[in-house]
Amino acid sequence: MTRPRIEKMETPEQLDAMFPKLDDAQIARLAAFGNQRRAEPGEVLFDRGDADHGVFVVLAGSIEVESVANGGESVIRVLVRGEFTGEVTQLSGRRSLVRCRAHESSALLEIDRPNLRRIIETDAELGETFLRAFLLRRVYLIAHSVGEAVLVGSSHSGDTLRLRAFLTRNGYPHTYIDVENDPGVQAVLDQFEIRVTDIPVLICDGHLVLRNPSDAEAAACFGMNAGIDESDVYDLIVVGAGPSGLAAAVYGASEGLNVLVLESTAPGGQAGASSLIENYLGFPTGISGQDLANRAFVQAEKFGAQIAIARAARGIKCARPPYTVELDDGGSVQGWSLIVAAGAQYRKLDLPNVAQFEGAGIYYGATAVEAQLCSNAEVAIVGGGNSAGQAALFLSGRAKHVYILVRGAGLANTMSRYLIARIEARPQITVKPGTEVEALEGGTHLERVRWRDAKTGTSEMHEIQHVFLMTGANPNTAWLKGCLALDEKHFIKTGADLGLDWPASRPPYLLETSVPGIFAVGDIRSGSVKRVASAVGEGSMAVQFVHKILAGKGSGSGTGASRAVQGDRPTKA
Repeated sequence: MTRPRIEKMETPEQLDAMFPKLDDAQIARLAAFGNQRRAEPGEVLFDRGDADHGVFVVLAGSIEVESVANGGESVIRVLVRGEFTGEVTQLSGRRSLVRCRAHESSALLEIDRPNLRRIIETDAELGETFLRAFLLRRVYLIAHSVGEAVLVGSSHSGDTLRLRAFLTRNGYPHTYIDVENDPGVQAVLDQFEIRVTDIPVLICDGHLVLRNPSDAEAAACFGMNAGIDESDVYDLIVVGAGPSGLAAAVYGASEGLNVLVLESTAPGGQAGASSLIENYLGFPTGISGQDLANRAFVQAEKFGAQIAIARAARGIKCARPPYTVELDDGGSVQGWSLIVAAGAQYRKLDLPNVAQFEGAGIYYGATAVEAQLCSNAEVAIVGGGNSAGQAALFLSGRAKHVYILVRGAGLANTMSRYLIARIEARPQITVKPGTEVEALEGGTHLERVRWRDAKTGTSEMHEIQHVFLMTGANPNTAWLKGCLALDEKHFIKTGADLGLDWPASRPPYLLETSVPGIFAVGDIRSGSVKRVASAVGEGSMAVQFVHKILAGKGSGSGTGASRAVQGDRPTKA
């Protein structure tokens, strides 16, 4: 039977980039890493939702990659000799989003995940070919919502925004249906016996319906954490997958450490919610926070780091190694060393009803998801740092007008000059110095904002339904529950700043906390420079100290760390 081609096709050049063809010499190099097998016409090599298959390289004949949705099939590509299957899920062991079957009688080379990683690590040319193809295919799957993930929600629902942001920032393809704007939504609701009052609703795999799921429930539904072994004792556990945490994962895994990263929501941290980062070295035209995070995420997985999504740390046992990190779902993981990179959160307004409007008019990041809500509307940004400046410029392309509210006399002391110059050149942006938000008003969604000019004492009411809070940050240290020494603002003290809080006879390493073998990097660390470049530098630097701890150069802690450095740590195969 001839199946229809997928409706939205790329150009031939784009498809050729997604599906490169290996030459005979390259196929010969791969032969030692795989097993040859035959496939008969119509045989399913792997289905959507499968996770245990390898990458298939076509040696003779042809196979087809299909999108499967609503009971129908569309052919994305027919692969011939030299072409291969797979995308970024192949690196992590997550479930496939597509189906693959033999188009005709075919000879194939199947390469399992461990051998695929060996190829990427040992053969630079083939590794680059596979990685580039995998990344381009993931972009394609997202752009065309390949798979059967459907989110039914409302633009006035904070939980809808939360789930949209979670799926988008984690790069998971999905279709979004808005109950207010889509005339065909009732048919979907009726099919699954869903009432409007149940939204947001997440439909997984075409049949599993979750009513207002948590991020962890959504991650479990899509198998985002498949293949992660929580019973292992890791060389290194990294708490947080912002720029510093991802840098630690990349350098740790690339240097042979068994690394687990715990991330409460999505890779990137606060930086991941930035519309454009222009002052990060090596990107003269800038890069979005999400693109930077996605690249780093794939890079970490390429070297073998395991990254657990929507698994938040809720406690820590730090009396002696291996240290135990307690998770919010009741589970726990153990590691011989820890890097705490849990970052910080923007401060909330000191108003009684802020929580009422979070996700329904109050936002803490300005990504494409939030920007879609602000089309042709007036918006306000509270804060005067670089994140606020980038958000203002980004939103001014969608919104009718953008107000920047700052408590200080202006932006000169808190924002980079290049951003200030652009803001001054945009008539759609108005800076309001010496201004504080005084009240928020509305029902189920924010409707009005009142702010006050501190100099004149006058107040103004504005019909504004979208406010972005970017007003400094509080560290995510409550879960530490007294385990590590903190400064007066609850940031983690490290290195020479520890003073009498350091328990060992040797001096602490530069980024080491009050517990030997536990390090802190990025925004959560006391005295850190709040820049992406410095966070990446700290994450990579901390790994060098982890090596010293694991090699036995950090003994004498007096807290049990000597057990980890005297040979009790299992030898990694």
